Amino acid sequence: MSTYVIGDLQGCFETLQALLKRIRFNRQQDTLWFVGDLVNRGAGSLACLRFVRSLGPSAKVVLGNHDLHLLAVAEGFATQSQLDTLDPILTAADRHTLLDWLRRRPLLHVEGGFAMVHAGLMPEWSWATAQKLAHEVEAQLRGPNFRRVLSAMYGDQPIQWRDDLPGQARRRFIINTMTRMRALDQQGRHQLKFKSGLAQMPVGLQPWFDYPSVRRAKRLLYTGHWSAIGYLRQGQIVALDTGCIWGGSLTAVRLDDQKRFTQPSAEPGKPRALLKTQGD
Repeated sequence: MSTYVIGDLQGCFETLQALLKRIRFNRQQDTLWFVGDLVNRGAGSLACLRFVRSLGPSAKVVLGNHDLHLLAVAEGFATQSQLDTLDPILTAADRHTLLDWLRRRPLLHVEGGFAMVHAGLMPEWSWATAQKLAHEVEAQLRGPNFRRVLSAMYGDQPIQWRDDLPGQARRRFIINTMTRMRALDQQGRHQLKFKSGLAQMPVGLQPWFDYPSVRRAKRLLYTGHWSAIGYLRQGQIVALDTGCIWGGSLTAVRLDDQKRFTQPSAEPGKPRALLKTQGD
């Protein structure tokens, strides 16, 4: 009986199945944690969504920016880009069942000595604060007025946290932090345009996890989203997006002993050279 945390799928269904075979996943005994971005860019987005949902309580999922983008597109608040691969979901007979299930996933999952979020957490947020803020957005997404959240979700402002941020600006900042953040400036403000690797980071920016206060004691935090840095363990942070859709690999870590499993991409995705510049 084991729990595995798995990096960004982004529709890489064939690679996921190969990885699960490698780790000898048993859905009757084992649990899978997914760090978000189940869908988009890959050809198997619909298959990924159906499969993960079919696992029931054997799967724990947090929302990623591509998952939220799917929900916004489905409600008419966003349009697809040339790289999006969401049409099979949007035209599926079980579309409404899948989308309803997806919007009820959390932004942050905390369990025992482990936690999972798609992108990151602000340095000044304690675990209690992060959970409270995640619950604020989750309650709105699960409620009858969820379209209000999706309609105002896009945008990079505000870039700095204040406890008294109101309404839509507050929800947008929480979503941007937990599903889009990579770098912060010296004032601890979002710099959401930066998507490259650590070696390309301009002077004056830092990875969000370089701020000592985010290394919250006694709990490992698993993230995805940043394929340009690949697998990284630094302090209490474990980054798991190894760019499967860009020709990299799909990574899983077993919580019990922290053993890492890597499955080379079986997807017709972007070449490995694009890992440093792609992936939003």
